[in-house]
Amino acid sequence: MSGRAIGTSFLDAVGAIPLFLTAPLYRRWHLRWGATDEEVHARMPGDEIVAAASFTATRAITINAPPEQVWPWIVQIGYRRAGFYTYDLLDNAGYPSANRILPQYQHVQVGDWMPMAKTVTETTAFKVTSFETGRWLLWQKPDSSWVWKLIPRDGGRTRLISRLRQRYRWQTPGPTLLTVFLLEFGDFPMMRRVLTGIKARAEHKKDGRSPDMPTNPGLKLAGGWTYHPVTVT
Repeated sequence: MSGRAIGTSFLDAVGAIPLFLTAPLYRRWHLRWGATDEEVHARMPGDEIVAAASFTATRAITINAPPEQVWPWIVQIGYRRAGFYTYDLLDNAGYPSANRILPQYQHVQVGDWMPMAKTVTETTAFKVTSFETGRWLLWQKPDSSWVWKLIPRDGGRTRLISRLRQRYRWQTPGPTLLTVFLLEFGDFPMMRRVLTGIKARAEHKKDGRSPDMPTNPGLKLAGGWTYHPVTVT
């Protein structure tokens, strides 16, 4: 990573400090950022995993691209994979999040890890619990579940909904205090950037090609879809 890129990443993270510090003040609002009443109260895959959640955030965004153009950006998320499309200095060791589809992460299987840190354990990484290609993807770790749902809309658009559920286990106060701090202060600024980052990438070119990219057969995805790589500039 170049010095210039590190500097840009640093300034980006510093600029977000007010969002992190003030997040608890508007908790009720940000726990449902972008979501309708119907989406907030609707059942989602995996809700039963954390039945008595201490933290539940349902957030949503409309993307001007069909689900098959949105799905590839979600399945490749993870530390030192595609990153998280957010503040790279904070969640991807300073490495830039991917601006293109990474074929090696497109073939999702139950049991796959979605790492949140360098060392992969049951507490530092989610596991794929279940999914339906192009429709929803469920990740799980102890006391936590994270699900993505893609709903097709008219005009080739997608309604993307994310729900994170976390139980605070006070029997182990040390780790739980860290979890509380990360979620109550950091979750919204990060998730807002994740959602807008996915939106920007998926919308970059609906036909899946940058203007100067030659036509190619594309990447074959599960479910019979073909995805043509695109680089976001």
